[in-house]
Amino acid sequence: MMPIHRTASALLALSLAACTHFPAVSNANRWANAQQLVLVTATDWNATGGQLRRFDRNHGHWVQVGDAVPVMLGRTGSAWGIGLNAQRRDGPIKQEGDGKAPAGVFAIGTAFGYAATATTGLPYQAMTTNDWCIDVPASNYYNRIIDRSLVKAPHLDESSEPMRRDLHADGDQRYREGFVIEHNEGGVAKQGGSCIFAHLWKAPGETTAGCTAMAPASMDALLAWLDARRKPVFVLLPNTQYTALKHDWNLPEVAL
Repeated sequence: MMPIHRTASALLALSLAACTHFPAVSNANRWANAQQLVLVTATDWNATGGQLRRFDRNHGHWVQVGDAVPVMLGRTGSAWGIGLNAQRRDGPIKQEGDGKAPAGVFAIGTAFGYAATATTGLPYQAMTTNDWCIDVPASNYYNRIIDRSLVKAPHLDESSEPMRRDLHADGDQRYREGFVIEHNEGGVAKQGGSCIFAHLWKAPGETTAGCTAMAPASMDALLAWLDARRKPVFVLLPNTQYTALKHDWNLPEVAL
């Protein structure tokens, strides 16, 4: 993802990146340069919570950083998304509005939040009252964050995703800190799902609309550790799929 740039005359856009077994070697090559891995595992496709682990690549091997932390997932579990791995059909497929977190391997994009700055190695963008993520498939800006004071186009006012939820949703702090998970980057699949983030949870045990949510302390540690220069990736998989794919996808050994 490219960093967001604001100008007085240009749109503010943030591209974001929802049976058959596909060739695995070409898959792994697509993230072979990743030196950081954020791994989320869940018990099965229907699980609404999981465990998040961080890994550094050290001499070709994944080494865990810190302890696993709990996260909350979509209200209806997870489903194969559109990311770096070849698209799969051996499970549910992510669709707009289905309440599922996308599974697979994804690039990690820009960090965002309410504050002017953040302690992170990711590019960071402070959100304003005019910044919305467009979750309307009919829009040409589907699955993008735009400044609605600068962009005028059909369907923008139909979006239900303000990035300043504290200002538009009764002080909601969930987007106070977070980062983009590059699912369906650029909205290439018009019903494939949009606005997928890692962000703060509203409360422990409360599910999301398809994002990965966590405690503030967990997010602080994650953001401080992430470094865009190290090409980090985000992986979400149910346990059965993780066990089946970890060798072909060159993922770390973990106790599930």
